Amino acid sequence: MPFNQFKEEVAKELGIPVQFQRFWIWAKRQNHTYRPNRPLTAQEEAQTVGALREVSSKAHNAELKLFLEVHHGLDLQPVPPPEKNKEDILLFFKLYDPEKEELRYIGRFFVKNTGKPIEILARINEMAGFAPDEEIDLFEEIKFEPTVMCERLDKKASFRFSQIEDGDIICFQKRPLPEHEEKIRFPDVPSFLEYVKNRQIVHFRALEKPKEDEFCLELAKNHTYDDVVEKVAQRLGLDDPSKIRLTPHNCYSQQPKPNPIKYRSVDHLLDMLVHYNQISDILYYEVLDIPLPELQCLKTLKVAFHHATKEEAVILNIRLPKQSTVGDVLNEIKTKVELSHPNSELRLLEVFYHKIYKIFPLHEKIENINDQYWTLRAEEIPEEEKNLGPNDRLIHVYHFNKEIAQNQLQVQNFGEPFFLVIHEGDTLADVKVRIQKKLLVSDEEFSKWKFAFLSLGRPEYLEDSDIVSSRFQRRDVYGAWEQYLGLEHSDTTPKRAYAANQNRHTFEKPVKIYN
Repeated sequence: MPFNQFKEEVAKELGIPVQFQRFWIWAKRQNHTYRPNRPLTAQEEAQTVGALREVSSKAHNAELKLFLEVHHGLDLQPVPPPEKNKEDILLFFKLYDPEKEELRYIGRFFVKNTGKPIEILARINEMAGFAPDEEIDLFEEIKFEPTVMCERLDKKASFRFSQIEDGDIICFQKRPLPEHEEKIRFPDVPSFLEYVKNRQIVHFRALEKPKEDEFCLELAKNHTYDDVVEKVAQRLGLDDPSKIRLTPHNCYSQQPKPNPIKYRSVDHLLDMLVHYNQISDILYYEVLDIPLPELQCLKTLKVAFHHATKEEAVILNIRLPKQSTVGDVLNEIKTKVELSHPNSELRLLEVFYHKIYKIFPLHEKIENINDQYWTLRAEEIPEEEKNLGPNDRLIHVYHFNKEIAQNQLQVQNFGEPFFLVIHEGDTLADVKVRIQKKLLVSDEEFSKWKFAFLSLGRPEYLEDSDIVSSRFQRRDVYGAWEQYLGLEHSDTTPKRAYAANQNRHTFEKPVKIYN
């Protein structure tokens, strides 16, 4: 399309006659901003729109971007644009109101590059509706990305000296009165632009209710760690911000990340919100009972304590210095629970998917023990286990049933695993009596159970007369948990979707939780 025909189309669309239209080419500057650069020449207007597009941008299939300059007379009707020579600079003006926190476009006009801002103050004031002698401050809005750059303009220096050119933006405002400054959040244009650039609405959720927004705060991406926790503490009515612990959001899983933010471990709010190449607007919070710096010197372990005779299991949160040992954990548990005997000895087990993988040595440091993926279980050591004879064995006993998966019969463990002492010569019938007594199973139910020796998931069913200890002589398996006495029966436990209770089953104990 010839450019003159395009101008006719603009006249029809916008109601501006062709003779009153002047089009400018946009240009990308070195600082990556775009500004109207110069009017089209008569020779350029004689070309087609496509040819102009190729001249204005080297990018493939780029759009032709133009600025339409229109001037109006006193009757608000379009008038011909003024002549422009090399000394004339087209400037755009924005007015900032600190009280309303509003920056808006107010107009444009030409100045001489040899002129000075002080010479046009009356005209700027007139545009804004101010008194001609109103004291105003001027700023050049240079760029917004990747950082804000807005500098005060020297009113007494020439535009050429200040490197002002076509398309530049001049922001202005009334000079703030000293008595009003305390009430105003952003007293000048640069501080307001910084606010606009960095403002971030953050949705805060309580960590224990990760699907529900509790409140929102308007913060700034460049707020420090201390700024953020202080704002959260204020919102919650908390005196001590150091008792706030924050956890970032995983944009892919839409869940809290597994690890909370350590005290002052990030510089700014933006660092808390970035997840790979995405920026989240969600943070999770907890209100701690002690300051976070103190808590970080401690290790908290979630331990399920199983009483020797009582039906109730107790969930304990044990908090000790990181250099503490398993022995220290067990001593702490003794102060929190009722034991079957004052001199009872305890042990700490690692349980994962209904198998016991480890008995922790008393001297092991707790710093590297992980209670996120497997259950830590504390229990009293039965008297019979303390005096094992040379031919006695401590074996693993697990519940199991068989399920068909992918056209194969597979063993599925469930319920709560335990240890059992077997003596040389014990038959299955002997062992069954002790198991029934330990688990308090009725005769009717127990008669339906089958018993098997399992090695690497393969069951060998046992008869009452079989000597159990003879099966547990092998040493050629990796991990004691892969050799066990299996109790085959139906699992009547309701299926739970969450992993925290992975070891609960029909014969488990009810749970109380203590913090």
